[in-house]
Amino acid sequence: MQLSKHIVPKKELPEKVLQFGTGVLLRGLCDYFIDKANKQGIFNGSVVVVKSTSSGGADEFASQDGLYTHFVRGIENGVTKDESIVNESISRVVSANDQWQDVLKCAVNPDIQLIISNTTEVGITYHEENIFEGVPASFPGKLLAFLHERYKAFNGSDEAGMVIIPTELITENATKLKAILLQLAAFNHLNDGFVKWLENANHFCNSLVDRIVPGKLSGGEKTAAQQSLGYTDDLMIMSEVYRLWAIETSSEKVKNVLSFSQADDGVVLAPDIYKFRELKLRLLNGTHTYLCGLAVLAGFETVRDAMQKTYFKSFVTELMLNEICNAITDDSISYDEAKTFSLKVIDRFSNPYIEHKWLSIALQYTSKMLLRNVPVLLKYYERRHEVPYFMATGFAAYLLFMKNCKTSDGEGQTGEYLIKDDKAEILKKYWAEAADADDLVDRALADQTLWQTDLTKPEGFARAVKESIQNLTHKGIETTLQNLSYLNIA
Repeated sequence: MQLSKHIVPKKELPEKVLQFGTGVLLRGLCDYFIDKANKQGIFNGSVVVVKSTSSGGADEFASQDGLYTHFVRGIENGVTKDESIVNESISRVVSANDQWQDVLKCAVNPDIQLIISNTTEVGITYHEENIFEGVPASFPGKLLAFLHERYKAFNGSDEAGMVIIPTELITENATKLKAILLQLAAFNHLNDGFVKWLENANHFCNSLVDRIVPGKLSGGEKTAAQQSLGYTDDLMIMSEVYRLWAIETSSEKVKNVLSFSQADDGVVLAPDIYKFRELKLRLLNGTHTYLCGLAVLAGFETVRDAMQKTYFKSFVTELMLNEICNAITDDSISYDEAKTFSLKVIDRFSNPYIEHKWLSIALQYTSKMLLRNVPVLLKYYERRHEVPYFMATGFAAYLLFMKNCKTSDGEGQTGEYLIKDDKAEILKKYWAEAADADDLVDRALADQTLWQTDLTKPEGFARAVKESIQNLTHKGIETTLQNLSYLNIA
């Protein structure tokens, strides 16, 4: 039996949201919040989804009446959770390429006040194009054409302005999107009245999204799930339990439009979302980066596999609570907030349902180490004036990892692995030319083209990295990590 025939026909709700993107992140996070609010009688609005990619089509959504099953699986406060939800938030999916006039017709609907998007980071880029010649190719082009249609339909009324929330994973995503729209408006010679309306009547809200949504279940899991549920579902997705959508706003109008935020504390409306971005970047992403080399060298394929080992989980916990948390706390972030986030990260890393591979996390390893971890390392020294031994160990493992990586396909030695890293050849060259591991450390840490600073300068750090390389090489990963301990973490 098909999903749409399995349940009572969904309640028809007015269309209030225009969503650019059919991807699993939007369906597993933003549409999750909207559906939850609808079921609590709070938001009472549906989502029109614009499909811009050429892959797939809108037919699969139409055949299921926009319904899809969402499995929420993971660990929360140490407790394993596994639930299924039928999401009813999507009213229809329209193809931008084939149904562009249907997209523009949404502009005349006064109920639609919110636009959300996830078009990948590449989506928020400037492309010169005439937005009136057919279907604009870029997301900003499509959005500008829609807003211009909105402006005309309501005679430039401020009340017709939209709340626009991009969720693409770039800093200041809405600020950058607005700047691109203004640049594109100038290229298209749009009049001053529209430009002023675009700038002043519309609310562009920077946002941060955080939820792992792997997407479809594997073949065996999907079959078992459908047998258990009693229906088929080609749109079925799975996500972790943790969820966050931090939206930057202090506007009462925006808060009213985003009434679905009342249904779940995973939606946070705040005048500044720096704190949420910093916690995610340093404690989730940064910790991942410190762990990559250690995990691969220890023979772990996935994050879950590594976290099943007590010695590895203890290292992760102490790295975050004793070093990263102490480095990032400031007037915006308290230690307790950082600690609470860290413990949630432990739950997320330990999720038995997520297959997150270390070699995937190691993509562009060097640039991630620079952006995510070097600033925290320097802050730690600035505040503590002592060696961060857990960071040093993670850095040592990174250097060992880069010694054995391949940068192109082909026959390799046993233990080699293929990764994509723009700086990998530099590290391979250092390993080839260095007299020994200590010389390698000095060369690599001093390279300011890699780190934008000389990492041999922080007192004791180079020595600690050298000692860690010796320990990891001669004593092994497990023994090295077991011998590292500041204190027992409650």
